[in-house]
Amino acid sequence: MKAAVLVFPGSNCDRDMAVAFERAGAQVSMVWHKDTALPSDVDIVGVPGGFSFGDYLRCGAIAAKSPISASLKAHADRGGYVLGVCNGFQVLTETGLLPGALMRNANLKFVCKALDLKVETSQSDFTNGYNAGDIVTIPVAHHDGNYSVDDETLSRLRGEDRIAFTYAQNPNGSTADIAGVLSENRRVLGMMPHPERAVDDGHGGTDGVAMFRSLVASLETA
Repeated sequence: MKAAVLVFPGSNCDRDMAVAFERAGAQVSMVWHKDTALPSDVDIVGVPGGFSFGDYLRCGAIAAKSPISASLKAHADRGGYVLGVCNGFQVLTETGLLPGALMRNANLKFVCKALDLKVETSQSDFTNGYNAGDIVTIPVAHHDGNYSVDDETLSRLRGEDRIAFTYAQNPNGSTADIAGVLSENRRVLGMMPHPERAVDDGHGGTDGVAMFRSLVASLETA
């Protein structure tokens, strides 16, 4: 499997994501935000966490207008896989690849700690390494992680089994405790917690490993 990780000014989790993909067996390319094209044979694009462009305007809003983001959207529109984590999730909502918006945390404080998540569905290539109902521990680090959708969108996400993860204890005020959501074709996942920071025992846990391994395995056998 071949992965590309986008790099924006202010990204700080790009190398973590690249390492997570590499440890799962993927070949990884780093792609600068001013590039206009992704590698032609890329299977999945990782949009990493951090503070792209200093989080000016809205988090992810400027990154969504970077030259590479047009190629990111085209990749997703033709059925390519995309994983957006934290600031990457914000970028995916700003590009319209996922519904909703990431707002300021309800308590107006930066949250940085490991949290328990409930796996809501195993019916995706991102989550089929888990069982629905599993509890996994994944770190979070965000100030604008309050995922907000209207009632109609929430109903659609639930009805289409597109809520990937929820918080066991909501740290930010997200609607229905949502921590991660899937696109309609289930090939785009956006989540605020950082699975790429949970792939090494030395970092405090490995509950993120199953996501990267199952994703690589699914794409290699596709």
